[in-house]
Amino acid sequence: MSIPIGIRWTYAFVDRPRALLDPARTFWTAVTDTRLSEPRGEEGEFVTLLVKGADPCVKVQGVEAGPGGAHLDFSVEDVPAFVDSALRLGAEGVAEYDGWAVLRSPAGQLFCAVTWHGEAVRPPVVDGSRLDQVSLDIGPGSYDAEVAFWSALLPDWASLRGALPEFHVLKPPPGLPIRVLLQRLGEERPASAHLDLACADIAATTARHERLGATVVSHGTHWIVMRDPAGGTYCLTGRDPETGGLPSRS
Repeated sequence: MSIPIGIRWTYAFVDRPRALLDPARTFWTAVTDTRLSEPRGEEGEFVTLLVKGADPCVKVQGVEAGPGGAHLDFSVEDVPAFVDSALRLGAEGVAEYDGWAVLRSPAGQLFCAVTWHGEAVRPPVVDGSRLDQVSLDIGPGSYDAEVAFWSALLPDWASLRGALPEFHVLKPPPGLPIRVLLQRLGEERPASAHLDLACADIAATTARHERLGATVVSHGTHWIVMRDPAGGTYCLTGRDPETGGLPSRS
């Protein structure tokens, strides 16, 4: 199965306060076994995490206000066409730049459309884990509409019910590095997002992240909520880092 013509690559963005960019960059390069690109942006707020022998799929951004979180970038062949499609489905245009645009989903989650630059080689698993998913955290009143929006925006992705009723998975075609998970929250609050890593051995990955400066926040059914040294939360999940799926049960 080939990658759809529209979306040719995906990026997960680690969004953290600008005052805490240094610890964020140090931690996430260690976690992903990458090195930093040269900073970009008017204030050096953007960096890409470069991978030896593969194409990058993670970037770090400094944000001016709030605690940060995560967002998705979709690398596409035709940015205006992708933007038009998103707007027809209910997205809001936030800003347009030369070669990229910022949009907001109906529930309020930011995402970007950027020009594809030939990325094609997925980064490898690192020490039994892979950063492979952006989880959108949505209040119950907006959840069904948000699932419908993302499913329509990504028609070539498999739209699947999750292992628990509060989850919905959007699985990309083979070759694309980042999945989307929608999580229905138990209370109404503004939409947000966080990063998930698939871990072959969740206990071993937790210990490694703690050595790198992260702390455990809480435990879930098959995941552990962590806090990185820049104060951002993310999850270590008990999924197959090669496929992204839950391990099969005999």
